[in-house]
Amino acid sequence: MIPGSITVAFQGNPGAYGEIAALNAVPEAGAERQTRGYPIFHGVAQAVESGEAQYGVLPVENSLMGAIHQAIDLLSDTELYVIGEVVVRVSHCLMALPGVELADLKSVASQQPALDQCTGLIRKYNLQPVAAHDTAGSARELAERGAAGGGQGEAAIASRRAAELYGLNILAHEIEDEPFNYTRFMVLSKHEPAPSDVPHKTSLVFAVRHTPGFLVETLNELSGLNLSRIESRPRRDRAWSYLMYVDIEGDARDPKVAQGLAGVLRKASYAKIIGSYPRAMETVG
Repeated sequence: MIPGSITVAFQGNPGAYGEIAALNAVPEAGAERQTRGYPIFHGVAQAVESGEAQYGVLPVENSLMGAIHQAIDLLSDTELYVIGEVVVRVSHCLMALPGVELADLKSVASQQPALDQCTGLIRKYNLQPVAAHDTAGSARELAERGAAGGGQGEAAIASRRAAELYGLNILAHEIEDEPFNYTRFMVLSKHEPAPSDVPHKTSLVFAVRHTPGFLVETLNELSGLNLSRIESRPRRDRAWSYLMYVDIEGDARDPKVAQGLAGVLRKASYAKIIGSYPRAMETVG
């Protein structure tokens, strides 16, 4: 690590949308930052837990594809704090090796969700989709094949930043089927966020016993609060039992929010406040 700098961990290769989130996630104004990619979400959490990185970012939901369950489940397992969120505008580009034209293309590689978000272009040019581990990784692998004398007739779908990093030529911009394409990332730290007066979100996860009407009674403890997200997920330690993930607009220090949280904690068989943190007021990317 560069002396005097901070490291932000993300999942994927340089140029991934996770790296874009990482570049915009650091709350320390004026601090020099560097990013470090990890193959899986658990690697991001472990890097922050070990001190290898001071912060990490995990994608929790996409405006088109919904929740990213593997990352959300990890939030209930880790002892890290959520200290903020970053909303990244996902703008896909079609890229190829220099000198390759659209008419030359036969296949296109990217992470499966990105391929699913660009089906119109894939059908238009009759391309064979090839699923890859992540968007930027598909761009890097294409550039590496090109350096070895291959990669002709192939394309990748990734961010503009990925094309710039790997020396690929962008053949088409904003190729996603729907323009309303955003991914929300949560920022992780070993330390709680400092109190501030900016608008907040509070995220919690809880479980209730299997009693008729008890889930409704528990959620009624949050009546009068704006719930921006509520979702159930299967528990991995108990069959046919579920965890409820809830995002509340407001700071856990606010009396009404604190009262609602206390009510849930009293009723729930399991509960954890994942974090109370400044919410994103604008998008990046």
